[in-house]
Amino acid sequence: MMRDVGTGARQISGSRGAAVAEEAEDASRSRLAWKEDQLRVWDLLQLFTPWLLLAISTTIYFSWVLPASGERFWPEGASVLGLVSVAVLWVLGGHTLPLRRRSLRPAPSVIYVIGLLGLCLTLMSYSDVFIVFTVSGFFHAYLLRPWPLGVLGVLATSVALNGSAMRWWSDPTSELLVEFLLIVVVQTAAIGVGIVLTARSEPEERKREQLVERLEGALHENAGLHAQLVAQARESGVQDERQRLAGDIHDTLAQGLAGIITQLQAAESSAGLQGEPDEHVARALRLARSSLTEARRSVRALAPQELGRAHLPDALGTLTEQWSQDEGKRVQLDVTGPRMPLSPAIEVSLFRVAQESLTNVAKHAEASRVGVTLSYTGTEVLLDVRDDGRGFAKGVGTGFGLTSMRQRIRGVGGHVDVQSARGDGTSVSVRVPAIAPGDARVKEETDR
Repeated sequence: MMRDVGTGARQISGSRGAAVAEEAEDASRSRLAWKEDQLRVWDLLQLFTPWLLLAISTTIYFSWVLPASGERFWPEGASVLGLVSVAVLWVLGGHTLPLRRRSLRPAPSVIYVIGLLGLCLTLMSYSDVFIVFTVSGFFHAYLLRPWPLGVLGVLATSVALNGSAMRWWSDPTSELLVEFLLIVVVQTAAIGVGIVLTARSEPEERKREQLVERLEGALHENAGLHAQLVAQARESGVQDERQRLAGDIHDTLAQGLAGIITQLQAAESSAGLQGEPDEHVARALRLARSSLTEARRSVRALAPQELGRAHLPDALGTLTEQWSQDEGKRVQLDVTGPRMPLSPAIEVSLFRVAQESLTNVAKHAEASRVGVTLSYTGTEVLLDVRDDGRGFAKGVGTGFGLTSMRQRIRGVGGHVDVQSARGDGTSVSVRVPAIAPGDARVKEETDR
């Protein structure tokens, strides 16, 4: 009764832990997705805006402005094309590549913006259509640090943009000058306020990002701890149930059969003394002995004998060697990565999968080569059993053996993937968490 209550408590604790871990993972993924979306939109604007505006200006100039003016391509068109080529190289080397590599520096950024405005002024001297390209200076001003340089970049861009558009210097009047200054001031204030707010909120944003990263790390660690707790609770329940089942079989069925055999042996001896051996008694004795043998085999089968004498790699070596001798086929066993002790439930599950896979190869595959690979990756353990047999079509491999295999591995938090096709052999791949027996962190959390 107490064992059942304890098992039920572990199941409830395991289910709650799994739910909390899943909620933590979902929350972490949601925050990361929101953060990545915000960064992606701004990065795309920073990356593609100058290229888009330069492409629009150049296309309009060569398809409309230059032909409409009646000018030939040479020399004005050639000069503009050369300036556009210089602008492409300037934007690529001073903006796009450093932004992609996250290697922007304050001093090179200032030089870049000054050179960009110089190119824009030169291009606008050929045609006002390149005002469109000059607008990109507002975006690049956000790259300047500290923020007063960013505001100064907005001011310089506004002066270049509106000065070329208004042409107030060709016929200067006080009204045009006031209008020009008013537009420049309003435009600089409207765009520069964004730079100031960004600069002031940047330290808080950096602290917030660091806090989010620490929270994400804590959530990830908590999710891993809950997964270990669930696996530990499941392992403990499985081991308790195995011991209970083995004890029940031994104390009831096996002992009862042993008593029956004793009584039948006495009856057989008595009948033999009287010279009248009973065929029914002899038959019952044979059946009882056979049932006792099966009961003892079931008790031993609750845990593989190979794992009782060695760890998983050595047990797999014994298994593959015995299978090779029985089937007359060579099995290649490879163990990669630093070996580490695993919880009994995980070692038994992996051993049973290898055992079932080799049994299926012997029964169905007609293979000439078989390979078994056990890989320790640190956080996970991988088991691959592959053969070059006849394989099977998709949807055919759904027998009891594969279903039981998937259920067993799912019970220890793992995953099974079966790949096969007719004539191409079969591959069984298993992935389980590398949980050591009596994990210290699990014990510490349980003691709390």
